[in-house]
Formats: sequence, C-alpha cells, structure tokens
Amino acid sequence: MEQQPNDVPKPNKKNTISLKIAKDWAKRWRKLESSYNNYNDCRAFNIPLIDLQEVIEEGAVSVRAYIGVEKMMVEGEKVYVEKLMMVGVDKNGKDMISSEDGLTLDDEGGDIYDFTRPCPEHCDPNSPLNGTN
Repeated sequence: MEQQPNDVPKPNKKNTISLKIAKDWAKRWRKLESSYNNYNDCRAFNIPLIDLQEVIEEGAVSVRAYIGVEKMMVEGEKVYVEKLMMVGVDKNGKDMISSEDGLTLDDEGGDIYDFTRPCPEHCDPNSPLNGTN
C-alpha cells in the first residue's frame, strides 16, 4: 500500500516539522479524538532511539510528546495517521520552542520532531502490551 503524504513533508534528516503542521495535527487530534478512537486502533508508537537522542542533545532535561493526526491519501482514499510530536523541555518545564507570530518557529526556537510510527502497522505482535495475544 503506497502512501502519499497529504499534509506534509519531512524537511531534513532530523525529521522536524513546522509549527503550523504540528498545530494542525494537534488540533485535528483534539477535534477527532472523541469519535476517532471508536474506529481506529492506535496502540503505541515506535520511536527510533537515534531520533530521541537528537531531541535530548538540544540541551533538554526531558521531552514532551504531543498527540496529532496527519491526513494522508492512500490509493486515492483519505486516511488519518496518528502522530506523536516531540519537543525538548527545559529545566523550568517549558517547551524549547518559540514563536513570535504563533505560526512559524523563530530561528533559534528549537525543533518539533516527527519521527514516530504508529502501531498498528509498526507493532511487535508478540508483545503482551499489544493486546493481540
């Protein structure tokens, strides 16, 4: 099944996304959440360790994950893919991103990372947490 991103690109090797895209995905998650999970089966997210290290290397003391939904076209049909967007968090508990206009990240405003893959499809079928056994 070939997927064609509808919402957006991954502009560089760090898998960062724009503030606008992050806001769109988060808003879509909040809007769809009440009925969305009634017919979708997202159980977990696979997070590559190297990508998580990139967030931490920015000087973060922790990482905050926001939930979102990306809209995609798959074989001509609109589908929604769960996303976990991550940002570094400083010692004061603040997200390490900034935006003067609320639409785009400031030049030194940190990054929003999108490198997770939802389960199902990227699952461990033998995991007791997966709920299939």
